[in-house]
Amino acid sequence: MKEKFFIPLLLGTNRKGRNSENPAQWIFKKMNSRDDIETRLFDERDFALPNDDYGQAIKDSFPEYKDAIFIGENGKEVLPFGEDLGGVFKVKREVEKMSKSKYNVVSPDAICEQYGADSLRLYEMFLGPLEQAKPWNTAGITGVHSFLKKLWKLYFDDNGLKVTDVKPTKENLKTLHKTIKKVEEDIINFSFNTSVSTFMIAVNELTTQKCTSKEILEPLLIVISPYAPHIAEELWNQLGNSESISTATFPVFEEKYLVESSKNYPISFNGKMRFTIELPLDMSKEDIEKTVLAHEKTIAQLQGRQPKKVIVVLGKIVNIVG
Repeated sequence: MKEKFFIPLLLGTNRKGRNSENPAQWIFKKMNSRDDIETRLFDERDFALPNDDYGQAIKDSFPEYKDAIFIGENGKEVLPFGEDLGGVFKVKREVEKMSKSKYNVVSPDAICEQYGADSLRLYEMFLGPLEQAKPWNTAGITGVHSFLKKLWKLYFDDNGLKVTDVKPTKENLKTLHKTIKKVEEDIINFSFNTSVSTFMIAVNELTTQKCTSKEILEPLLIVISPYAPHIAEELWNQLGNSESISTATFPVFEEKYLVESSKNYPISFNGKMRFTIELPLDMSKEDIEKTVLAHEKTIAQLQGRQPKKVIVVLGKIVNIVG
């Protein structure tokens, strides 16, 4: 019975660009069984190459491969390789552990040089739970790299540092404290991937809120620092702190900032929403009805008509009929 060798891969130059100093190489994976796969690297300098028939050249040069059948990506026998695949050999995508023997190792040094250590660190955590295996895709690191750029822009603009001593708004405090709460829970549960998502949401919200308050942005750095220590340390120093951020006390979550005291009610007319109005959550139905009917936008919608009914669902919606 003939042995089958799957997935030929051409490394280095193609047929047109190679020379004696830059030879072509191939990897062949021999599937002995479902869980036993041998891998071997061939260099064209190891054997004679008649008429670019790589398969026959390997068979002639290595007796152990004389009865081998080489299977291409399309599942068909590849003989000669040059005719069947045009001189270019491709591989199928396989999900497997990084290994030198499989030639699929990604160097962290190259990633750090291009994107920075914080980007690599965040991306590895963002891929998923620590205990699970995840497929590596270097292209995906651009997402967390962009997030770090956006984080920097919270503190700096074209004119330099823009953090001020202005008092934070309710929205600012709510964003900060829900972030602290979520990250604390994630650290306890080793769910670092959801922490990274929480940071992205927080930075987006604070950017939309145009937050420049040091009272918000300084503790935010402390929360982020275990995940992205280098950028956090730099921004911490830029804010005027002389000691390392690693010695700073982790912010304390305060429940009061997450308690909702008001509701943004959608106001509908015959089932069609026309505008919204913010009202206290403890306001009674009667007071809500009076406030909505006295609103200038309601008067404009009714155009002097008397509504037949006003339906108030506390904490939900107000619908004016008629």
